[in-house]
Amino acid sequence: MALPRIHHDTDFCVVGGGIAGMFAAISAARHGAKVVLMHERPVLGGNASSEVRMWICGAAGVNNRETGLLEELNLRSAWRNPDKLYPVWDTLLYEMVTNEPNIELLLNCSCMDAEMDGSRIVSVTGWQMTTQTFHTVRARLFADCSGDSILAPLTGADYRVGREAASEFGEHVSTEVEDRRTMGNSCLIQARRTDTPSTYVAPEWATKLSPEALEFRRPNLDNPGENFWYLELGGDRDTIGDAEKIRDELIALACGIWNYIKNSSEFPGAEYWQLDFLGFLPGKRESRRMMGDYILTQNDILAGGRFEDTVAFGGWSLDDHHPGGFYHKGYPNTWGTTPAPYGIPYRSLYSRNIGNLFFAGRNISATHAALSSTRVMATCGLLGQAVGTAAAIAVRCDVSPRGVYERHLSELRETLMFDDCFLPFTRRTMSAQTGSGTLASDGEQALLENLRNGADRCNWTYGDGEQGYFCAPGTTLSYTWDEPVSPGRIRLLFDSDLERETLGIENWVERIHSMRSNVYKDAPRLCVPKTLVKSYSVEVRTAGGWKTLADESLNLRRLAVIPVDEPVTAVRVQLREDWGARPTLHLFSFDVG
Repeated sequence: MALPRIHHDTDFCVVGGGIAGMFAAISAARHGAKVVLMHERPVLGGNASSEVRMWICGAAGVNNRETGLLEELNLRSAWRNPDKLYPVWDTLLYEMVTNEPNIELLLNCSCMDAEMDGSRIVSVTGWQMTTQTFHTVRARLFADCSGDSILAPLTGADYRVGREAASEFGEHVSTEVEDRRTMGNSCLIQARRTDTPSTYVAPEWATKLSPEALEFRRPNLDNPGENFWYLELGGDRDTIGDAEKIRDELIALACGIWNYIKNSSEFPGAEYWQLDFLGFLPGKRESRRMMGDYILTQNDILAGGRFEDTVAFGGWSLDDHHPGGFYHKGYPNTWGTTPAPYGIPYRSLYSRNIGNLFFAGRNISATHAALSSTRVMATCGLLGQAVGTAAAIAVRCDVSPRGVYERHLSELRETLMFDDCFLPFTRRTMSAQTGSGTLASDGEQALLENLRNGADRCNWTYGDGEQGYFCAPGTTLSYTWDEPVSPGRIRLLFDSDLERETLGIENWVERIHSMRSNVYKDAPRLCVPKTLVKSYSVEVRTAGGWKTLADESLNLRRLAVIPVDEPVTAVRVQLREDWGARPTLHLFSFDVG
């Protein structure tokens, strides 16, 4: 008897439920598209999940923190998961997807086949191991957010593997002849500090390590930034085809490094540390890279990425890991400073030869050198949100991914910025209702017009001046019009302390990351940033008088959008308190339409 097969018809199918795939699915769903999210693991998050446990990294520099859906997740985590516990983190990722009524989630479902009609994908099929069922998903549009670009070999999408020769794109790299070498995989470990001493007996097959092997990779459990990322192998092999063998070697290496820490007598206090986690699922850095209408290069990044189709930004260093990984006799990686932030173009997020295929994550259209910066998960999350937003536009306007670039690029960029995705050097365009309304405050008048200047953070790309507005608790802000207008929505953008300075956490690693690696006895607790407005109300004046649309006392969002379903002659917002109960509140935007 044949195994069962379930058929799904949808607008947009996302393959891969890491941070990029999650955000692609969520953003498309929130903008009206019906979405199926197919993910081969039991938990969402990819490298950020409890199965791998890599914290989410992103752009360096002041006020360059990635916002949009990622900040929504991080603020929720600060409230719900102050002790940075992975069981809670996994549920936050899960509910962020399952709370969206337009998303059908297929977990434990590995994409294994695709049906084509010429250069278009008709459907993809996944095998769900828990139910022993095939799932075939027909869709108008597809996104490969699998990291390994599984849809490339299944559909014939153009892709590359490995390092380009320096001469091909004029990049400042040491590779003279192109090869298929990549960055490798890692099985991470985590340690926990205890009050009582403990021993560790390594398995016989653990890798035997010497002081020479650790010359450039010496562990430091006193550093909260220690997450053992350099336990890396496989870049000199096939990180996909050889993944199981690489995994076995990584587990032996992880056991070996912990054995060395515990039993070499070179690490004072090691007896008070326990091995708390060892990941059996390798986290990957690089494999197949899809090819789009544009290939992002190292030179583009170093020039600041000034693209007319910028839809996301990066700012991580040019962080290239040696293909030899742990056994390379030298430093495990090279660092190159990038201008943070730099722009990433939309043309690098859809296939150049498959007409209805997007991609987001570490598999975008970029050279190996450019990938060394764009691959980190905060950047991948921005790319996913851009792809999901573009997919929703493509569905509504009945165009291809390339058609969004050709005919709807301005709408895509404005929508992303409305949704609190920062695009460097670009200000949001204010609506006609915002421009025609009389903006007033019963508090401070200085900087009031900043609330409709199109900038939602202080950032050097906007100049050196303050971009927000300061006022006392209880201040009321308003727009009024001589004749009724139909704004459709009210938008508030609060200050969520992008540098997290108000958390009261001294160590930068603990302050900036929502999750941690090693657990210390005195590990600090997260809290909601004190600058975020906690309590506010929104009212509108209609033909029938004043009406309350929102009365929030536990706000956890940097971006608040309140629908307005009738004509109004006035809108007013009262800001009551922030999470720090401070004497001065800070707001970046108040606009309508």
